[in-house]
Amino acid sequence: MPSVITGYEYDIFISYRHKDNKHDGWVSEFVNNLKGELESTFKEDISVYFDINPHDGLLETHDVDASLKDKLKCLIFIPIISRTYCDPNSFAWNHEFKPFIESASLDQFGLKVRLPGGNVANRVLPVRIHDLDIADLKLCESILGGALRGIEFIYKESGVNKPLSTGDDEKKNLNNTRYRIQVNKVANAVNEIIRGMKSNQTAPVKTKSNKWESVGEVYKEEKQTEKEKPARFNKRTLLSGIAILAILIIAALFLFPEIFKRDKLADLRSSVGRISVAVMPFQNMTNDTLWNVWQAGIQNDLINNLTNSGELRVRQIESITGLLQGKGFTDYALITPAVASTISQKLDANVFILGSIKQSGVAIRVNAQLIDSKTEEIFRSFQIDGTAEKILKITDSLSVMVRNFLIITKLGEEVTPDYKSLASTIYPEAFRYFIHGKNAFTKGDYPIAVNMLSQALAVDSNFTFATIMLSFAYGNQGFYDQAKKLCLSIYEKRDQMPLQQKIYTNWAYAAFFETPDEETKYIRQFLEIDDQEPLFYFILGESYIKLNQYDRAIPEYEKALEIYDKWGSKPMWIQNYIKLGFAYHKTGQFEKERRLYKIAEQNFPDDKELIFRQTVLSLSEGDTISANRYIKEFMSICKNASIPEADILIRLGDLYWEAALLDKTEEYYRQSLSLEPGSPDKLNRLAWFLIENNRNINEGLRLIDKALEIKPYNYNFIDTKGWGLYKLGKKKEALAILEKSRDLMPTYSHAVYLHIQEVKRAIADQKK
Repeated sequence: MPSVITGYEYDIFISYRHKDNKHDGWVSEFVNNLKGELESTFKEDISVYFDINPHDGLLETHDVDASLKDKLKCLIFIPIISRTYCDPNSFAWNHEFKPFIESASLDQFGLKVRLPGGNVANRVLPVRIHDLDIADLKLCESILGGALRGIEFIYKESGVNKPLSTGDDEKKNLNNTRYRIQVNKVANAVNEIIRGMKSNQTAPVKTKSNKWESVGEVYKEEKQTEKEKPARFNKRTLLSGIAILAILIIAALFLFPEIFKRDKLADLRSSVGRISVAVMPFQNMTNDTLWNVWQAGIQNDLINNLTNSGELRVRQIESITGLLQGKGFTDYALITPAVASTISQKLDANVFILGSIKQSGVAIRVNAQLIDSKTEEIFRSFQIDGTAEKILKITDSLSVMVRNFLIITKLGEEVTPDYKSLASTIYPEAFRYFIHGKNAFTKGDYPIAVNMLSQALAVDSNFTFATIMLSFAYGNQGFYDQAKKLCLSIYEKRDQMPLQQKIYTNWAYAAFFETPDEETKYIRQFLEIDDQEPLFYFILGESYIKLNQYDRAIPEYEKALEIYDKWGSKPMWIQNYIKLGFAYHKTGQFEKERRLYKIAEQNFPDDKELIFRQTVLSLSEGDTISANRYIKEFMSICKNASIPEADILIRLGDLYWEAALLDKTEEYYRQSLSLEPGSPDKLNRLAWFLIENNRNINEGLRLIDKALEIKPYNYNFIDTKGWGLYKLGKKKEALAILEKSRDLMPTYSHAVYLHIQEVKRAIADQKK
């Protein structure tokens, strides 16, 4: 029986060690009781995968068969957490528990989902049947990435630690839990999670099919909504995906400079890719010897909490204490930063933590400083205040703050120099989702980007950068209502922001609601603050391109590449070369364009868009041998990516149009339309070509009328018709239609603006 949500094999997957069911059948009994409770909880049938057959290929002694991967594609994963389950050598751990967490983290819902009431829950719903040892508990939490929560089925008496059964007396049970009540809690938790997933299923993106698209489908949709008239390259450019992404980096430079200044933390990672940390004993500065016990107590608590993170390598207390005692430091007040630095370097720790305990009346203050072991530079300080009786809560809070900062630092170190400042959240999980969203965004996988960024905001609703990027991920799919709403939600708070963040917010607002001239104004303000950020220059070049000011765009693009060269780093994306090459081409600088593409080939080999530009250049120069070679390579890449033939033909037509070979352009556009005669986008593409080049204006108008019958409010189609009417001399009718297109445009279009101005001038001249 399939899942209640399309695309999933089961609703629930039960994972357990067979030895936990072998003796008394506890797991089998639990599953049967849960199924009964689910029947009374859900109107529909809920499918549960439970491996009752030891010959199902799921034992430790068997290999994983292909079917297990399908079975793990479920909504909720219920591991029966026992003393035997937490075993890195077991089958259930390696082939069920860990794979589900990895796959669920990247599917359309993510590992955590927002519940109908607004809370967030993990799709891993543990059922605990034993109290765990500290080591096992930490092991579980290291994989989950957080605290091990779930429903407990544990019966406890003095000296007893066993699974709760139906006959156990809750009055004797120290946990005071009843079996039936706990089963009901599991069913209710399942109900909440599935309801949350159903409500989130369409919330991020409303596609035509109301389903998440494959990468191939995303590409097709992107091509159907991209610039349909290559001769006017910027007709409907909102912002390029790269320029949109850049605003996130820019803003972070101003909001979190203390976290990611370029190169400041570049040496934190060890040779195995993790930040290594040594925690020194905290110094008692209260003048009360009763606090001496907490010098090692806070140190030990920090070490235990930081050790749970897979991103960190934490030196254990025995090693640190041994070295200190060996050097005669029994009085912790004598541990200076220089001493701590020496100890840390002997332990190969990149970072050490030095802290103190202070007291004023009943108030207690715990300070901690993160210090570079080599330079003794303090790059972050933390301070927690409280009272003596809450010292454990203080140390826990301090541990969380330090751990989150270090993990985000580690994640930030994984990106290129111009991305050092991406972190704008104190929550590592939110940052991880943000990184996934960013990666999907730059690849054009906008539905995935929407999901990942939404997950980030579910963890941290104040994550400004994720909000802005999410708005552009919506906009790049044509969902401008959602995009503008998100942008406005940030813009309305601009007066409460620091100056730099306010500039950034104004820039984002200008991208959606104003013109490239306003965008340029705010970008110039960025450059006054930092003139060595290549992204600023790239975005400025984009603004000039939108206005067809290619001569002004070129030096900005060139400046961005100069800075990358000075850093000894290649650009993060191919667009730095593509956009500059396009500007060279529009200004007839073919030799510069050719040399640029040779450099781009070294950094981005076999890139489809680069090959497209190289083909255009070869055709423009009459080099048919090179052009044919590039075309063959281009088509091969497209076919391997499963791009439909009709879309490939459109792109071939685009090639020849940019090279001013119009007969070949028309040939390919007509072939494409013959394969998809009902496609309004392909009707419009051919119509615009015929009208813009005065090849057959009447046929173009007939084609665009067919497209408008399918999409009557498509502003691009309306623009095409208005331009065709103007070419036929119907100026007043054309003006009305072009102004309608302008009013329907979700963002500023310079091409439509120029059309309207030309028609107005023609009407004015006619009246003279």
